[in-house]
Amino acid sequence: MKKLILGLILGLMLVGCSNMTSREKSALVGAGAGALVGTAISGDSKGALIGAGVGALGGAAVDNYNKKGNVLGN
Repeated sequence: MKKLILGLILGLMLVGCSNMTSREKSALVGAGAGALVGTAISGDSKGALIGAGVGALGGAAVDNYNKKGNVLGN
């Protein structure tokens, strides 16, 4: 099950990213990272889904923060 979820996430990350806004890209990267962390922590698909949701929200929030001129890392 883990390999299936990981494969789906990686496939979604590679398809159609050229027409995405920066917020969508950030949310997608956050969702992928969150899914990986959620799977590593919980060891099941429920943790991966929760991690993906939290990661997507976090990625969009970081993009919003950066667009306001508060660039992270500076």
